Amino acid sequence: MAHNLDIRESRPDDSAAIESLYPEAFPDENLLPLVRDLLNDAVVAISLVGTIDTRIVGHAIFTKCGVIGYRCNAALLGPLAVAPAWQRQGIGSAIVRAGLRRLRAANVNQIYVLGDPAYYGRLGFVKECSVEPPFPLPAEWAGAWQSQILGDTRTPCAGRLSVPPQWLRPALWAP
Repeated sequence: MAHNLDIRESRPDDSAAIESLYPEAFPDENLLPLVRDLLNDAVVAISLVGTIDTRIVGHAIFTKCGVIGYRCNAALLGPLAVAPAWQRQGIGSAIVRAGLRRLRAANVNQIYVLGDPAYYGRLGFVKECSVEPPFPLPAEWAGAWQSQILGDTRTPCAGRLSVPPQWLRPALWAP
């Protein structure tokens, strides 16, 4: 990465810049209601921004979750957005890695993501077979449900991911 990227937790005055990223990065999806809901609930979410020369060029949210019937600290990664002019320069990956370090330090055992296996596979995610997402996924998305173990040991768990209300919208889990 040729630019000096700074990664930090988002602040309330970052909202407008964060909200401008998502329509640019995902013109065919309306992720703003989810992003706004998560940003307004610091109890359930960790929000990180990537800045270059004080300009926000990337953002990711990590939502605290669990697995129904188990005592494990889990998180769900997403949404993740990088301004189109800054994509393919390692910014998204750097933000995700910074988030993984913070989650590991906070004793999170496992992180889940619904996303492109080619992209997230480079960051250490693998297909998840033991823990199901909150809603059934279309068959063609089966490989997109992935996870990563954080730390040296895995808390064994299987079942369904328990997410906060912001994620309990079936449309977020379907095409």
